Amino acid sequence: MNNDTPVFNPKDFDIRPYVKRVEKPWGYELHWVREDAPYIGKLLHINAKARLSLQVHDQKQESWFIIHGRAVVIWEDASGELVETELQSGQGYSTKIGQKHRLVGITDTDIIEVSTPEAGTTWRLEDDYARPNETPGQRRKERGE
Repeated sequence: MNNDTPVFNPKDFDIRPYVKRVEKPWGYELHWVREDAPYIGKLLHINAKARLSLQVHDQKQESWFIIHGRAVVIWEDASGELVETELQSGQGYSTKIGQKHRLVGITDTDIIEVSTPEAGTTWRLEDDYARPNETPGQRRKERGE
């Protein structure tokens, strides 16, 4: 082994399974990656006809993969207009930092989301549930931490 080869620290190894359920007014999230990882993995369950907030992130990028049901994303296109795209089974979709977006369940829908860590502020530009912007403190409050 040369000096550039990473060394595994057995003290960091944890074989316990992990999932954390976070209730949302539009459904729920199942977080399946521990919070100390440099990324997050979630299953989003969106109830039929429910909408997430129209939001924009200042530090977070997201990618989605629909696994059950039907949903659309309303998002900002290259000209700055909000357009609607129905998520297609077997296809991945991604947002960029600063891009406005909103997921909407057509039916009860399950979507895998992977993203950069939960950091910064999620600016809720419109929200059916009158929630404030999601700052780190608000995020902990909403998750009961």
